[in-house]
Amino acid sequence: MSRQQSIDLATAYFDQGHFQATLARRVGMATESQEPGKVEILTSYLTQELTPYLQTMGFTCKIIPNPVEDRGPFLVAERLESGADFTVLSYGHGDVVRGYAPQWNEGLAPWALKIQGDRWYGRGTADNKGQHSINLAALEQVLSARAGRLGYNIKLLFEMGEEMGSPGLREVCEQYGELLKADLFLASDGPRVSASRPTLFLGSRGAFNFELKLNLRQGAHHSGNWGGLLRNPGIRLAHAIASMVDAKGRILVPKLLPSSLPENVKRALANIEVGGGPNDPEIDPDWAEPGLTPAERVFAWNTFETLAFKTGNPDAPVNSIPGYAIAFCQLRYVVGSDNENFLKHIRDHLDAHGFTDVEAAASRGEAAEATRLDPDNPWVKMAVASITRSTGKTVDVLPNLGGTLPNDAFSKILGLPTVWVPHSYAACSQHAPNEHMLGSVARESLQLMAGLFWDLGDEGAQIAAGGVA
Repeated sequence: MSRQQSIDLATAYFDQGHFQATLARRVGMATESQEPGKVEILTSYLTQELTPYLQTMGFTCKIIPNPVEDRGPFLVAERLESGADFTVLSYGHGDVVRGYAPQWNEGLAPWALKIQGDRWYGRGTADNKGQHSINLAALEQVLSARAGRLGYNIKLLFEMGEEMGSPGLREVCEQYGELLKADLFLASDGPRVSASRPTLFLGSRGAFNFELKLNLRQGAHHSGNWGGLLRNPGIRLAHAIASMVDAKGRILVPKLLPSSLPENVKRALANIEVGGGPNDPEIDPDWAEPGLTPAERVFAWNTFETLAFKTGNPDAPVNSIPGYAIAFCQLRYVVGSDNENFLKHIRDHLDAHGFTDVEAAASRGEAAEATRLDPDNPWVKMAVASITRSTGKTVDVLPNLGGTLPNDAFSKILGLPTVWVPHSYAACSQHAPNEHMLGSVARESLQLMAGLFWDLGDEGAQIAAGGVA
């Protein structure tokens, strides 16, 4: 068969309802990793849903227990071909965030796939069951078109804890580095820049979460009796934050910023348009770092966010000066930032500005580091050419996603060039009620992934050997 015939098979897989049936079955499994007592169903997604399917495609499958207690396991599957010159590693996660069933629109439910127009509703449709289901289905069609021989080895790694910060993932990558050894990492998660245009991203911004606390005294005191005599922790903490980021969102602490904005990153982002979709919020043009385009601000620079702020009792305010205040903050950061010393830089800044009474502490939980593949990498150029050939569309290339993924496990621990091809869009209600994917994007993604898996068989060996395809 030909390349076009493999794309036609992928199209028929969608049009004949096979993709819908597969996704409905997977959405129906309530794999909420954030809920306690879910290890059994998290395991079942790997052992009862994915493993039998992958075995029909010639994969050998291995379940790896999570080194972190009471967390879902991992699945490593590999399909090796004699004489293959290179190996592709792909990834997905089968866990989802909480369903929040009562909050979904009438007629919708998190654990039942429901199609309304172009929207396919259900928990995991966008993140990440729909996305890895597209890739597996496209691979299946290419295997059929190539009579069971891809021309390369392929390995798959599935986790069941990404929505919990991927506990155990980095340890598994370190412990099983030889098993996961490959030449290219290729996977799907996150959103396209625009639903109408394919996107590649080559890494992700990192996330450093931290807390600012001010505990001045035990209990609250009447504001009429003590106002003007007692420091107000809410006011103090607000000014501490304002010393770090100004009223327009610009970070005022130089050591919390990246060292530079590389020219090839600027070039890659030059034609990227952010927002403007029917459900996108309106962008504030003068917010954050001045002199940068919207794309540069979200994909190539650092941002400071206050995620939550509490002082006193917001639900039932009283005429009292509170004794404490706490703010939950976050730095989204890119490659070139001194992230290992963020907390020190925050502490030094607060002390220098007279806020020695404000405590600063890193929040618990695993955090992914910032990663970025060079946009001029040959694997990137090959993927762009393949997707353009399949769709006839310009491909948006992001040096890194604005959000955070555990990409450091693959790029830093395994040492792989990382290429992500997202199949969702920014207004998909990911992590919220009414999560959905777009049927039109899913159909196109099946086509472009079939083309990409096919082209890897023709061009990948030369790239892996250091040549240019």
